[in-house]
Amino acid sequence: MAMKIRLARGGSKKRPHYAVVAADSRMARDGRFIEKLGTYNPLLAKDDERRVQLDMERVQYWLSQGAQPTDRVSRFLEAAGVAPKKERANMKKAVPGKKAQDRAEEKAAKAAEAAAEE
Repeated sequence: MAMKIRLARGGSKKRPHYAVVAADSRMARDGRFIEKLGTYNPLLAKDDERRVQLDMERVQYWLSQGAQPTDRVSRFLEAAGVAPKKERANMKKAVPGKKAQDRAEEKAAKAAEAAAEE
């Protein structure tokens, strides 16, 4: 059985609240799980200790049994000092697309021409 330590969403619309669970990877995101290991409330401030609460003893147990944490859960474990920090691919999601870059270059060129005329 391929085990995952992942988030299961709860809460209402626009008010998310997640449970950190150990589940079979074939089950649905919010479906059946084996054990609840903690909670994650993204609405709380980043420095609030109640934002992420984990039962580290049980998390360690599941990791020793071969459970693989998802990316978000592995970040929680890295912050807690349980898992080593791993390299991630630098996704270029924040970089504007080609057309947006072209428009920005045109705008800058027009601004430079206007400044040269004055």
